[in-house]
Amino acid sequence: MPPPVVLVRSVDLPRSGRRAVVISLNRPKRHNCFNMQVIRELSAAFRSVAEEVRRSAEAHGDGGGGHDLAAVVFTGEGRSFCAGADLTDPPSPLHQSSDLPHHLALNPVHHMGTVGVPVIAALKGHVVTGGFELALACDILVGDATTRFRDTHVKFGLAPCWGLSQRLQRRVGPGRAQMVSLGAGAVGGQQALGWGLLDDLAAEGTSALDRALEIADQIGTNNPAMVERYRRALVEGGAMDLARGLQRERELGMAHYVEVVGDNSTFEGAKDFMNDKERPRSKL
Repeated sequence: MPPPVVLVRSVDLPRSGRRAVVISLNRPKRHNCFNMQVIRELSAAFRSVAEEVRRSAEAHGDGGGGHDLAAVVFTGEGRSFCAGADLTDPPSPLHQSSDLPHHLALNPVHHMGTVGVPVIAALKGHVVTGGFELALACDILVGDATTRFRDTHVKFGLAPCWGLSQRLQRRVGPGRAQMVSLGAGAVGGQQALGWGLLDDLAAEGTSALDRALEIADQIGTNNPAMVERYRRALVEGGAMDLARGLQRERELGMAHYVEVVGDNSTFEGAKDFMNDKERPRSKL
């Protein structure tokens, strides 16, 4: 029986006492190029995590935070994250561009957007075209010195359908996005960090996966319901113009405070934190 092309494992996070789910593309000899089997398994993996988070929220009735999952980390086995589509069995671009429910069921980027907790990309080696789109669908992008982004859609007469044309310019600006996508050249890890395409770069001697798990653990030390709600404000507001985004922040904030102000738990927790003489403090 052939090995799974997508690996899913749970990692305990030492500081927060919570966990991360690590989802890995597992075709290292093909630089994790995706075929239809990868698309099916990747969609199923993210759908499963989204259902777990949703069931937990419904069971606790608290709008989120009733589970021990801090984040999802998305990475690839071997030397690369993902070098794009496997042209021996590529997914249908017509189906991946479609909003029809039976097509969305096999659209991994769609399911990534429903997870409900931060999705952190741990990138290395080739992050190319469709792989570039998978990376940009994550909330936080972490790379290492080997990371190389490249968008080759125009080189081969292909059109993006997982959001690259929109998400890239929101990260790096329209001019740089056109330079990358219309020129089809590579962007290395250090340059990507300077542009804001990468959010963090693993230190020498450590991996992007190690750094991504550190970030997941840091997120896990905070109030889980508020992490989910704040992330929602960021994601939803970031897709709107500023005026509408500010309004959405107020709506979400009002819903939160209507729920928590009555028991004073939020403010008592803040007081306890401020009065804790043992907590680490930053020095100016």
